[in-house]
Amino acid sequence: MEEKHLQMSESFFLTAILAIVGGFLDSYSYLMRGHVFANAQTGNIVLFGVNLQKRDFTQAFYYFVPILAFAVGVILVEIIKHFYKEEHKIHWRQRIVALEFVLITVVGFIPLGQYDVVANVLISFVCSMQVETFRRVHGHPFASTMCTGNLRSGTEALCQYFKTGDKTLKQKSLRYYGIITFFIIGAVIGGFLTGRAGGSSIFICSILLAIATILMAKEFRI
Repeated sequence: MEEKHLQMSESFFLTAILAIVGGFLDSYSYLMRGHVFANAQTGNIVLFGVNLQKRDFTQAFYYFVPILAFAVGVILVEIIKHFYKEEHKIHWRQRIVALEFVLITVVGFIPLGQYDVVANVLISFVCSMQVETFRRVHGHPFASTMCTGNLRSGTEALCQYFKTGDKTLKQKSLRYYGIITFFIIGAVIGGFLTGRAGGSSIFICSILLAIATILMAKEFRI
């Protein structure tokens, strides 16, 4: 009965696609775009602080830019949600995924090297929109662009399952570990393809986001 009332945006299938994209983008931005973390900004914040301490303000600014882009992405999602939440013809989440597709495709055409900062801004922007837009899977909070919270929630549910024997907790735990697994798969694919296709390898994310956009058209039929 749960599946009949489940929105596509909360389905595990769509979540798996987004997790692959999340893992790929983190791998891609680190390996191809100057060792910047595009998804979880904690690493960039640490490196920003370290470079401030060193008084290397140019490098500090390099890490501050994706942090700022991430914050702006969250703001944009809230604006789109405000204006299009009651629009049922095209769901606001579908608009976000379509925008992600456009921006990631643009990144694929940005040359490596001199313009990495621009690419990282766009990638961080996309990741922030994704993590702000898709926040639940089967009714449970999750993140498709980082794993710390998923690991905590999955392990907590697993412990509770062993304690109570409640099979719904087991399913919850498996979903969280499944998301982490697909994130790892995305990182593995990213590491493999960037070594062979270089900057253009990111187009695989464009394909996945295009698929996600099409799936979102089923938002009200799931």
